[in-house]
Amino acid sequence: MKALVFDGTPRVEELPAPEPGPGEALVRVLSAGVCNTDLEICRGYMDFHGVLGHEFVGLVEKTPTRALEGKRVVGEINCVCHRCEWCRMEMFHHCAARTVLGIAGRPGAFAEYLTLPEENLHPVPGNIRDDVAVFTEPLAAAFRILEQVPVGPADRVVVLGDGKLGQLCAQVLATRTRNLVCAGRHRWKLDLLAARGVAVCLEDEPVAPGADLVVEATGRPEGLARALELVRPEGTLVLKSTVAETIPLASVLAVVNEIRIVGSRCGPFRPALAALAAGEVEVRPMITEAYDLAEGVTALARARDPGVMKVLLRM
Repeated sequence: MKALVFDGTPRVEELPAPEPGPGEALVRVLSAGVCNTDLEICRGYMDFHGVLGHEFVGLVEKTPTRALEGKRVVGEINCVCHRCEWCRMEMFHHCAARTVLGIAGRPGAFAEYLTLPEENLHPVPGNIRDDVAVFTEPLAAAFRILEQVPVGPADRVVVLGDGKLGQLCAQVLATRTRNLVCAGRHRWKLDLLAARGVAVCLEDEPVAPGADLVVEATGRPEGLARALELVRPEGTLVLKSTVAETIPLASVLAVVNEIRIVGSRCGPFRPALAALAAGEVEVRPMITEAYDLAEGVTALARARDPGVMKVLLRM
């Protein structure tokens, strides 16, 4: 099979098709999305070498139970042991022995085939197109915020960042409160949210401090400092950015204002799929370009361009 591999530099090469292990399914990948995490891996994040990619939709070719064979699926990216302390506490995303698709210890989705535990797979409703289904994993990460932080209609929320994850977080949180603004660097990206009825502003425009919840999704180290300035005393700051470099923390401000800082990573797939099927979250305007897998290196380069939003790979 063809695969987009990173081993210090990205390249497309021929690899043996993977063999599923016990309890695993073999999935033929249809389409996959380039994520900022993929770009950060190419800068040294997680020290990962191998097949990149973790946002995908595919067709199941083989499973242990045969229940999903022939069906379109998306897949949760954390593969867990079910035996460690964290798994016994049902904190599966923090499994001490986990591998993570295309990020840690497991070949990813920028390939013609991948393997995942059958328990990780979710059938895709028929009214969700392939290019929309690719967004399930990052949209689930946005829904994770609602599992961690109660958000009510009177809560004032600021989302920092107008990129892919910032857009999804803003749309999800806007289903709970209309007292929300998304601040970003690019007017054309913000216009996508404005078309959905979400209030927006450029990041150099004033945003009143005192927000109940601030979501940092800029993908830049300076985003944390801005978030600390905007959240109210005893408010909540949710960190969504994963970047290769170390981010300094203005701990005095966080301590004096008693800020609750919440790291937020992977989330629930079922509400994400339901939101896509119902049209509650719109992702199609975020798709800028699509490339065949053979052009994977070009796709990664294009995804780094600030004039580009979402880049897809077609298998």
